[in-house]
Amino acid sequence: MDFYTRNALQISKTTTLNYSTSFSMGVWMLRKQYRPAIYAVYGFVRFADEIVDTFHDQDKESLLKQFTKDTYDAIERKFSTNPILHSFQWAVNEYKIEREHIEAFLYSMELDLYKDRYNREEYHRYIYGSAEVIGLMCLRVFYHGDDESYQKLIHPARKLGEAFQKVNFLRDMLSDYHERGRVYFPEVDFENFDISMKKDIEDEIDMDFQEAYAGIRLLRKDVRLGVLLAYNYYQKLLEKIRRAEPDALLEKRFRIPNTRKFMLLIRCNLQNAFNIL
Repeated sequence: MDFYTRNALQISKTTTLNYSTSFSMGVWMLRKQYRPAIYAVYGFVRFADEIVDTFHDQDKESLLKQFTKDTYDAIERKFSTNPILHSFQWAVNEYKIEREHIEAFLYSMELDLYKDRYNREEYHRYIYGSAEVIGLMCLRVFYHGDDESYQKLIHPARKLGEAFQKVNFLRDMLSDYHERGRVYFPEVDFENFDISMKKDIEDEIDMDFQEAYAGIRLLRKDVRLGVLLAYNYYQKLLEKIRRAEPDALLEKRFRIPNTRKFMLLIRCNLQNAFNIL
């Protein structure tokens, strides 16, 4: 690997560390060989998400259109002067990440520019593009050259991404609704959000987690710990949300303290080491 690519990957790693403590912990638990590509994937999705969610004084549509063009140009040329895109193209080309996953992700990002309400079909399509395909990109890295294992794990990987995204929707209700006017859940009115609506969503997430866990048990040990940690982190976040009143979700953003994250890390490490799954 040349110096420029190593430097670009280091920038993706720094981006991951700066934006997400929990995701960074999960990546650190992977075997070293997998980390650069996962950092590259995270850097890519994070920058796209920043465009649609935070650059309010910019022309977001033009920025995303240019970002999309630059992404495909980078993949085609196997080079970009943008270090985040150079990192991502390296991961895509090195691990044969499917273009359809990238297209689905960017489509969901585009929806965030103009869509603020979803029916059931649109909701599932948005989740597929914004979360499930990211899990599939990571799965390609984990099982590079082993298509049989990859195919077996597609469904639980998608379910894990789906569960994570739905938890994010609950956790981020305050910013999504009050700051951006978005309601992702179909047939849900946040002005009249009650215990019954909240429980229905939580039960739906529980089912996703159950299907995802079956796949986690099948993962190789060298990648399982990082995924298991993320799974447990989101489970604890859901438990915290479950104990809260519906109105509380529109008043603050729920999180897991760093001390609790480290406790989860210790427990997951023991589970993985001794196959207590």
